[in-house]
Amino acid sequence: MSKVVVVYHSGYGHTRVMAQAVAQGVERHVGSTCLLLAVEDVETRWDDLHRADAIIFGAPTYMGSASAAFKQFMESTASFYLARPWRNKLAAGFTNSGSLCGDKLNTLLQMAVFAAQHSMIWVGLDLLPARAREGVFDGQLNRLGSSLGAMSQSSVEQPPEQAPPLEDQLTAAHLGERVARLAQRMARE
Repeated sequence: MSKVVVVYHSGYGHTRVMAQAVAQGVERHVGSTCLLLAVEDVETRWDDLHRADAIIFGAPTYMGSASAAFKQFMESTASFYLARPWRNKLAAGFTNSGSLCGDKLNTLLQMAVFAAQHSMIWVGLDLLPARAREGVFDGQLNRLGSSLGAMSQSSVEQPPEQAPPLEDQLTAAHLGERVARLAQRMARE
């Protein structure tokens, strides 16, 4: 049994779609439970984060960095930083931006450093980059080629019901399932 919390911020709804995909992946792993937690609601839910086996972070990439709301969440953890309640928990991350690159890697790096500061253990994506055939990905996972975490791209003109693409959502679900499996394995040790 593993308990995973997906804590995320979503400005336009696209990152929420990815958070839901991550949660579906977590719950695909038998014996794992997932709590979806928007950063706006975290103040009353710190105990859920402290009791989790793993925390998966999600934020949109705005101007090459995590959104301000997600950064505010990160900064709010200073109140318990010295007590180290997240020590040895698994951590992972995902992000979305309006452009193909959008400097999403920087957002994942921010999350990984944040996790390291809390003495967490970062879990990467464990997928090879997709290989387009004549510019088409044909449903392959990891179409944006990330190793550090799940990335997605959503045109701002598209509503969350239409974007991110299914490949990106399936990549996020893969990340969630991987974290849940590893959290369960660590809980047995």
